[in-house]
Amino acid sequence: MPSLSAEQKLERRIKSRFQKAIYDYGLVDDGDKILVGLSGGKDSLCLLDLLAERQKITKPDFSVEALHIRMSNIKYESDISYLQDFTESRGVRFHLVTTGFDASTDSRKSPCFLCSWNRRKQMFLKAQELGCNKIALGHHMDDIIHTAMMNMFFQGSFSTMPVRLNMRKMPLTIIRPLCLEVENDLRQYALNCRYRKQIKLCPYETNSHRSDMRNMFSHIETLNNEARYSVWTALEKEGKLIEE
Repeated sequence: MPSLSAEQKLERRIKSRFQKAIYDYGLVDDGDKILVGLSGGKDSLCLLDLLAERQKITKPDFSVEALHIRMSNIKYESDISYLQDFTESRGVRFHLVTTGFDASTDSRKSPCFLCSWNRRKQMFLKAQELGCNKIALGHHMDDIIHTAMMNMFFQGSFSTMPVRLNMRKMPLTIIRPLCLEVENDLRQYALNCRYRKQIKLCPYETNSHRSDMRNMFSHIETLNNEARYSVWTALEKEGKLIEE
Protein backbone atom coordinates (compact mmCIF):
# COMPACT_ATOMS: atom_id res chain seq x y z
CA MET A 1 0.00 0.00 0.00
CA PRO A 2 1.58 3.35 -1.04
CA SER A 3 2.32 5.82 1.75
CA LEU A 4 0.31 9.03 1.94
CA SER A 5 1.75 12.26 0.58
CA ALA A 6 2.23 15.29 2.85
CA GLU A 7 -0.83 16.86 1.23
CA GLN A 8 -2.97 13.80 1.92
CA LYS A 9 -1.76 13.57 5.53
CA LEU A 10 -2.68 17.22 6.08
CA GLU A 11 -6.15 16.73 4.62
CA ARG A 12 -6.69 13.68 6.84
CA ARG A 13 -5.50 15.66 9.90
CA ILE A 14 -7.79 18.61 9.12
CA LYS A 15 -10.85 16.42 8.63
CA SER A 16 -10.11 14.27 11.68
CA ARG A 17 -9.90 17.31 13.95
CA PHE A 18 -13.06 18.73 12.40
CA GLN A 19 -14.99 15.52 13.12
CA LYS A 20 -13.58 15.34 16.64
CA ALA A 21 -14.68 18.91 17.38
CA ILE A 22 -18.21 18.20 16.14
CA TYR A 23 -18.60 15.11 18.32
CA ASP A 24 -16.62 16.15 21.42
CA TYR A 25 -18.41 19.49 21.79
CA GLY A 26 -21.82 18.51 20.40
CA LEU A 27 -21.76 21.13 17.65
CA VAL A 28 -24.10 19.55 15.08
CA ASP A 29 -27.40 17.72 15.66
CA ASP A 30 -30.09 16.15 13.49
CA GLY A 31 -32.36 18.79 11.99
CA ASP A 32 -29.89 21.66 12.32
CA LYS A 33 -29.96 24.44 9.76
CA ILE A 34 -26.56 26.14 9.93
CA LEU A 35 -25.65 29.57 8.61
CA VAL A 36 -21.92 29.90 7.86
CA GLY A 37 -20.34 33.33 8.25
CA LEU A 38 -18.37 33.52 5.00
CA SER A 39 -15.81 36.33 5.20
CA GLY A 40 -13.87 34.99 2.22
CA GLY A 41 -10.73 34.29 4.22
CA LYS A 42 -9.04 30.88 4.30
CA ASP A 43 -10.73 29.85 7.54
CA SER A 44 -14.31 30.53 6.48
CA LEU A 45 -13.73 28.92 3.06
CA CYS A 46 -12.33 25.81 4.75
CA LEU A 47 -15.24 25.74 7.22
CA LEU A 48 -17.79 25.94 4.42
CA ASP A 49 -15.96 23.24 2.46
CA LEU A 50 -15.92 20.84 5.42
CA LEU A 51 -19.53 21.45 6.44
CA ALA A 52 -20.76 21.16 2.85
CA GLU A 53 -19.01 17.80 2.53
CA ARG A 54 -20.24 16.63 5.94
CA GLN A 55 -23.91 17.46 5.21
CA LYS A 56 -23.92 14.82 2.46
CA ILE A 57 -23.57 12.13 5.15
CA THR A 58 -26.86 10.83 6.58
CA LYS A 59 -26.08 11.26 10.28
CA PRO A 60 -26.41 13.84 11.63
CA ASP A 61 -28.89 15.17 9.07
CA PHE A 62 -28.39 18.94 8.71
CA SER A 63 -28.30 21.67 6.06
CA VAL A 64 -25.96 24.60 5.41
CA GLU A 65 -26.42 28.15 4.08
CA ALA A 66 -23.72 30.81 3.64
CA LEU A 67 -23.77 34.54 4.33
CA HIS A 68 -21.25 37.17 3.23
CA ILE A 69 -21.61 40.64 4.78
CA ARG A 70 -20.23 43.72 3.07
CA MET A 71 -19.56 46.91 5.04
CA SER A 72 -20.39 49.89 2.83
CA ASN A 73 -18.05 52.25 4.69
CA ILE A 74 -15.01 49.95 5.04
CA LYS A 75 -12.62 49.55 2.13
CA TYR A 76 -12.56 45.77 2.03
CA GLU A 77 -12.62 44.14 -1.39
CA SER A 78 -14.24 40.73 -1.78
CA ASP A 79 -14.67 38.85 -5.02
CA ILE A 80 -18.40 38.23 -4.66
CA SER A 81 -18.68 36.18 -7.85
CA TYR A 82 -15.89 33.86 -6.62
CA LEU A 83 -17.53 33.44 -3.21
CA GLN A 84 -20.91 32.73 -4.79
CA ASP A 85 -19.46 30.21 -7.25
CA PHE A 86 -17.41 28.57 -4.47
CA THR A 87 -20.51 28.23 -2.30
CA GLU A 88 -23.01 27.10 -4.90
CA SER A 89 -20.58 24.59 -6.45
CA ARG A 90 -20.72 22.81 -3.09
CA GLY A 91 -24.50 22.69 -3.00
CA VAL A 92 -24.88 25.57 -0.53
CA ARG A 93 -27.07 28.65 -1.01
CA PHE A 94 -25.22 31.97 -0.98
CA HIS A 95 -26.60 35.13 0.63
CA LEU A 96 -25.19 38.66 0.50
CA VAL A 97 -26.03 41.51 2.87
CA THR A 98 -24.62 45.04 2.69
CA THR A 99 -24.58 47.18 5.82
CA GLY A 100 -22.50 49.92 7.45
CA PHE A 101 -21.96 52.04 10.54
CA ASP A 102 -21.06 55.59 11.54
CA ALA A 103 -18.01 55.57 13.83
CA SER A 104 -18.69 59.17 14.89
CA THR A 105 -21.91 58.17 16.65
CA ASP A 106 -20.07 56.39 19.49
CA SER A 107 -16.55 57.60 20.27
CA ARG A 108 -16.35 55.18 23.23
CA LYS A 109 -16.20 52.17 20.90
CA SER A 110 -13.45 51.40 18.39
CA PRO A 111 -14.32 51.09 14.68
CA CYS A 112 -13.36 47.40 14.94
CA PHE A 113 -15.94 46.87 17.69
CA LEU A 114 -18.65 48.74 15.76
CA CYS A 115 -17.88 46.81 12.57
CA SER A 116 -17.95 43.46 14.37
CA TRP A 117 -21.14 44.37 16.26
CA ASN A 118 -22.94 45.35 13.05
CA ARG A 119 -21.78 42.21 11.26
CA ARG A 120 -23.06 40.05 14.11
CA LYS A 121 -26.37 41.91 14.15
CA GLN A 122 -26.91 41.28 10.44
CA MET A 123 -25.89 37.65 10.85
CA PHE A 124 -28.39 37.10 13.66
CA LEU A 125 -31.16 38.76 11.65
CA LYS A 126 -30.43 36.71 8.53
CA ALA A 127 -30.18 33.47 10.47
CA GLN A 128 -33.64 34.00 11.97
CA GLU A 129 -35.04 35.09 8.60
CA LEU A 130 -33.79 31.87 7.00
CA GLY A 131 -34.95 29.69 9.90
CA CYS A 132 -31.41 28.72 10.92
CA ASN A 133 -30.86 27.59 14.50
CA LYS A 134 -27.04 27.70 14.42
CA ILE A 135 -24.36 30.08 13.15
CA ALA A 136 -20.95 28.60 12.32
CA LEU A 137 -17.87 30.83 12.53
CA GLY A 138 -14.38 30.03 11.26
CA HIS A 139 -12.33 30.69 14.39
CA HIS A 140 -9.58 28.11 14.97
CA MET A 141 -7.57 27.07 18.04
CA ASP A 142 -5.04 29.89 17.64
CA ASP A 143 -7.85 32.49 17.55
CA ILE A 144 -9.40 31.08 20.71
CA ILE A 145 -6.06 30.97 22.58
CA HIS A 146 -5.07 34.49 21.49
CA THR A 147 -8.46 35.78 22.66
CA ALA A 148 -7.91 34.14 26.06
CA MET A 149 -4.52 35.87 26.30
CA MET A 150 -5.98 39.27 25.39
CA ASN A 151 -8.75 38.89 27.96
CA MET A 152 -6.25 37.97 30.67
CA PHE A 153 -3.73 40.69 29.94
CA PHE A 154 -6.09 43.54 29.08
CA GLN A 155 -9.44 42.69 30.72
CA GLY A 156 -8.35 40.81 33.83
CA SER A 157 -10.56 37.79 33.07
CA PHE A 158 -9.90 34.20 32.08
CA SER A 159 -12.33 33.77 29.21
CA THR A 160 -12.40 33.33 25.46
CA MET A 161 -14.65 32.71 22.45
CA PRO A 162 -16.63 29.57 23.34
CA VAL A 163 -16.64 26.59 21.02
CA ARG A 164 -20.40 26.46 21.54
CA LEU A 165 -22.49 29.36 22.79
CA ASN A 166 -26.24 29.20 23.30
CA MET A 167 -27.64 32.71 22.88
CA ARG A 168 -29.90 33.77 25.73
CA LYS A 169 -32.05 36.35 23.96
CA MET A 170 -32.69 34.48 20.70
CA PRO A 171 -33.06 30.83 19.61
CA LEU A 172 -29.57 30.63 18.12
CA THR A 173 -26.36 28.77 18.95
CA ILE A 174 -22.90 29.93 17.86
CA ILE A 175 -20.55 27.07 16.94
CA ARG A 176 -16.87 27.03 15.98
CA PRO A 177 -16.17 23.67 14.27
CA LEU A 178 -12.55 24.61 13.45
CA CYS A 179 -11.72 24.98 17.14
CA LEU A 180 -9.20 22.12 17.13
CA GLU A 181 -7.43 23.23 13.96
CA VAL A 182 -3.97 24.85 13.98
CA GLU A 183 -3.71 28.01 11.87
CA ASN A 184 -0.54 26.93 10.06
CA ASP A 185 -2.30 23.74 8.95
CA LEU A 186 -5.28 25.72 7.66
CA ARG A 187 -2.98 28.09 5.80
CA GLN A 188 -1.27 25.19 4.00
CA TYR A 189 -4.58 23.45 3.39
CA ALA A 190 -5.94 26.60 1.73
CA LEU A 191 -2.89 26.66 -0.55
CA ASN A 192 -3.33 22.99 -1.40
CA CYS A 193 -7.00 23.56 -2.23
CA ARG A 194 -6.11 26.70 -4.21
CA TYR A 195 -8.57 28.94 -2.39
CA ARG A 196 -8.47 32.39 -3.92
CA LYS A 197 -7.12 34.98 -1.49
CA GLN A 198 -9.38 37.98 -0.95
CA ILE A 199 -8.02 41.55 -0.88
CA LYS A 200 -8.00 43.12 2.58
CA LEU A 201 -7.78 46.89 2.79
CA CYS A 202 -9.29 47.62 6.18
CA PRO A 203 -7.73 50.84 7.59
CA TYR A 204 -8.21 49.66 11.19
CA GLU A 205 -6.63 46.22 10.84
CA THR A 206 -3.33 47.16 12.51
CA ASN A 207 -5.03 48.81 15.51
CA SER A 208 -5.39 45.56 17.40
CA HIS A 209 -3.57 43.61 20.11
CA ARG A 210 -4.31 40.34 18.31
CA SER A 211 -1.13 40.45 16.20
CA ASP A 212 0.86 41.15 19.39
CA MET A 213 -0.68 38.08 21.04
CA ARG A 214 0.08 36.01 17.95
CA ASN A 215 3.77 36.99 18.09
CA MET A 216 3.93 36.45 21.85
CA PHE A 217 2.37 33.00 21.64
CA SER A 218 4.70 31.99 18.81
CA HIS A 219 7.61 32.76 21.13
CA ILE A 220 5.99 30.78 23.95
CA GLU A 221 5.70 27.78 21.65
CA THR A 222 9.44 27.90 21.00
CA LEU A 223 9.88 27.45 24.77
CA ASN A 224 7.24 24.71 25.05
CA ASN A 225 5.85 23.11 21.89
CA GLU A 226 2.95 21.71 23.94
CA ALA A 227 1.90 25.17 25.19
CA ARG A 228 -1.26 25.37 23.10
CA TYR A 229 -2.56 22.10 24.54
CA SER A 230 -1.79 23.27 28.08
CA VAL A 231 -3.81 26.45 27.52
CA TRP A 232 -6.61 24.47 25.89
CA THR A 233 -6.75 22.03 28.80
CA ALA A 234 -6.96 24.95 31.24
CA LEU A 235 -9.85 26.48 29.28
CA GLU A 236 -11.66 23.14 29.28
CA LYS A 237 -11.14 22.58 33.02
CA GLU A 238 -12.55 26.04 33.79
CA GLY A 239 -15.57 25.43 31.57
CA LYS A 240 -14.72 28.30 29.22
CA LEU A 241 -15.25 26.46 25.95
CA ILE A 242 -18.99 25.81 26.25
CA GLU A 243 -21.59 28.34 27.42
CA GLU A 244 -25.13 27.11 27.89
